[in-house]
Amino acid sequence: MRSLDEELTDLADHYRWFAQVEAAPVSPRYAELAAAVAEDAEVLAFLGTLPRPKRQANLLLGALQYLHGGPPADGAQLRERVTGDADRLRATMLARATQTNEAARCAALLPVLAGLPGPLALIEVGASAGLCLYPDRYGYDHSGARVGPPSTVQLRCTVTGRGPVPTEVPRVVRRAGIDLNPLDPADPDDVAWLQALIWPGMDERRDRLTAAAAIAAREPAEIRRGDLVEQLPGLVAAMPAEATVVVFHTAVLAYLPAAAKQAFAELVAGLPVRWVSQEGVGVLPAVRERLPEPPAPEEARFLLALDGEPLAYTAAHGGRIDWLPAAAGLAGVR
Repeated sequence: MRSLDEELTDLADHYRWFAQVEAAPVSPRYAELAAAVAEDAEVLAFLGTLPRPKRQANLLLGALQYLHGGPPADGAQLRERVTGDADRLRATMLARATQTNEAARCAALLPVLAGLPGPLALIEVGASAGLCLYPDRYGYDHSGARVGPPSTVQLRCTVTGRGPVPTEVPRVVRRAGIDLNPLDPADPDDVAWLQALIWPGMDERRDRLTAAAAIAAREPAEIRRGDLVEQLPGLVAAMPAEATVVVFHTAVLAYLPAAAKQAFAELVAGLPVRWVSQEGVGVLPAVRERLPEPPAPEEARFLLALDGEPLAYTAAHGGRIDWLPAAAGLAGVR
């Protein structure tokens, strides 16, 4: 068994990695704060009292934003908030999970969904508040190709390569999801938690989340509480017979143990559904192995795949599609 000192050394390394690789390119404030945590024995000791899955940087920094209405100004204020408000912080981190719900990811999903025979019944696993279940309620601009209804959520996406170009949004007749801890887009406290998970410097994402949550609140989707492997077969069976059932997920499977990821992939492959995945490159090895060229070791983009066939690299929080050669075989290619 590893000692606590060894665990905290690894934890400090995690926060340094998060600061340098994850946060630095997009949120200097979070990069500064994470780097400060890595060097702060008191904060690391607090994190050491939590279960390992609850020590991650996104959860700590999100909880601090949630409890105090914004991020700490610097490492000194972060330490003050952690040590001076430890009980509330611990309770929040134990009760909550990182459930980033980014509607902009629909910009990458749309070209694939629009090419499937409709109408569609959408099932999102790891749905959080379900904001990605409304691709037909948002407006889009894919490098000048505009589609979608007038909407308070307008998604811009830079596109490279030859891939499908949507000419209309799909008709969705049922939307449902599965999550261990579903969030309610009509609950101000749940929306506040989602807002707190958005990193400093990303005001556009915060405004978009507010608008998308309002859309979802007006047309609630069914989000079932439970394990995705256990709940999925019954939910698929409940979908309308005339619809193409689409199971999809974005940035979800990375949080599962390897055995659970394998069980899910085997399950979905055996169901009468189309499967759209948008995950980190290494999350689904069987998808990664079908890439035409091996990905770079530092590849930070996601892989968009249909039924296990990789079609594009996409930006983690939406805004970019880089089509792979396999996408040229889909209908409506530009």
